[in-house]
Amino acid sequence: MSIPDISFLEQVRNELGPQGSPEALNELIGELPPYDLSILLNNLTDPEQLLLLAALPPETTAETLEHFEPVEQYRFLDHLDPEITASILNLMPSDAIVELFTALHPRQTEQLFALLREPFQSQIHDQMSYPENSAGSLASVDYIAARRWWTAEQTLAHMRKVKATAELYNYIYVLDHRGELVGVLSLRQLILADPATRLEEIMVKKLITVPAKLDQEQAAQLLARYDLIALPVISDSGKMVGILTVDDIIDVLEEEATEDIHLLGGSGPVDTPYLKTRFVTFFRKRIVWLLLLFVAEAFTGNILRYYESLLTQVVALSFFIPLLIDTAGNAGTQTSTLVIRAMSVGEIRSSDFLKVIWREMRLGLTLALPMAGVTFLWAMMLGSPVNLSLTVSATIIVIITLSSTLGAIMPIVGKKLGFDPAVFSSPMITTLTDAVGLLIYFRFARLLMGL
Repeated sequence: MSIPDISFLEQVRNELGPQGSPEALNELIGELPPYDLSILLNNLTDPEQLLLLAALPPETTAETLEHFEPVEQYRFLDHLDPEITASILNLMPSDAIVELFTALHPRQTEQLFALLREPFQSQIHDQMSYPENSAGSLASVDYIAARRWWTAEQTLAHMRKVKATAELYNYIYVLDHRGELVGVLSLRQLILADPATRLEEIMVKKLITVPAKLDQEQAAQLLARYDLIALPVISDSGKMVGILTVDDIIDVLEEEATEDIHLLGGSGPVDTPYLKTRFVTFFRKRIVWLLLLFVAEAFTGNILRYYESLLTQVVALSFFIPLLIDTAGNAGTQTSTLVIRAMSVGEIRSSDFLKVIWREMRLGLTLALPMAGVTFLWAMMLGSPVNLSLTVSATIIVIITLSSTLGAIMPIVGKKLGFDPAVFSSPMITTLTDAVGLLIYFRFARLLMGL
């Protein structure tokens, strides 16, 4: 449901009022999935939201809150009765709690942390010790763990016991007496096995795991590469930290793609929805980039001023400046976009540096030659002298080749230096090629036109 029907909203409001009944409310909204409940909440007033959340079963509220930003989650939890808040928190996935706690002020985190039960407190504390945006901080501890000496029958009995707390039943993770992961088996294997069979006899021992300190984007690529729905996250000592599930990875990929799009557009990344982002936040994120690009473009202006006498002698030189710098920027943007995308999905590594540069240099030259021919004909049709037409054409060849090469070099070098490749985005590459293109243009003008 995208927007609740007005009559439906009125029915919900009536049941939340003094004359309403919990039974009627449950019958009205009991079949709504958590996402639809989150939309319903957004269409209610603040007091009505709290009444509805308090009326819902705690496990349903826990799932519903996952569709809100941390700030909204805290507002709900802070205004509900402490007992209700505690029951909701202890049913939320550990990765969602870590995301919530890291987004809050330390005092707010401390307030909610005290409501968690042991051993959940210890698990959350351990997860929060991992670097932000790492696989360990993203992992969920709500998985099915079994000991290697258990039988299939014992394991199924254990699964029935923990059915309310596990997030995923497709895999059973087998641990030794030290808590180290030694194997995994599917639910299908477990069901089909003889009840007396020990897990160590049927488990898969060749495991695909994720180091807890691995960046979340690399972990997402690993999960997608092996077409799995979950991956175990392992600490440096080999102990099981938690699991990464496919829904977590979808969130990571969306977050990383959003960040890259913002950077490619020449803006600092924003992690809140557009209409909920504060005006001052947008200002702060965008003004820094604009000032940096302004300073860089000012250098381009200085180049024009330096060659002012040259432009005075042949005014027609200025006619082709927009054409040249735009073409250079477009060529660099094409290359950088392709390279950044290939790096983000793991198709290019830093070790491929020379191979990529050589490829883009040749491709840039190949693209430049027909462009130079078209440019020469265009300049001649405009009535330009042959030497000016040759100057513009020669510049096109060099700047397209150079821009394509720079568009490949900058993201790879940036990655090697520890920067997000998307930082070297279209505006930055375009600004750089503007300045370099003008220098090349005026050098050719002096050489070919005898100025």
